[in-house]
Amino acid sequence: MKLIKTDKAPQAIGPYSQAVSVNGMVYTSGQIALTPDGEMLENDINIQTHQVLKNLSEVLSEAGSSLSKVVKTTIFLDSMDDFAGVNEIYEQYFKDHKPARATVAVKTLPKNALVEIDAVAII
Repeated sequence: MKLIKTDKAPQAIGPYSQAVSVNGMVYTSGQIALTPDGEMLENDINIQTHQVLKNLSEVLSEAGSSLSKVVKTTIFLDSMDDFAGVNEIYEQYFKDHKPARATVAVKTLPKNALVEIDAVAII
């Protein structure tokens, strides 16, 4: 098992790793719209979703993987009213590659983020 850490994505804000790789797979922690410097982006679902996917991409890259190798994601939304908008942006990052996915609405996300996404990918 290898703990994954990169300065190109925000550092964990709790007692966990950005990702863990094991047996040719990488399991990421959920990413929210923090910049690599730890600044929370404005309260706009489009801006936040782009940042979340950029963060996820950087963590996967550090692990020797990429968005094109993702097999499963989970999206956590502050409001299901944002589902269509998040889908539009998500599709820009996953294009022809369509991993399995679950999307759930939650009461509150860390730092009052609007969206959080985690992933499982092959290396």
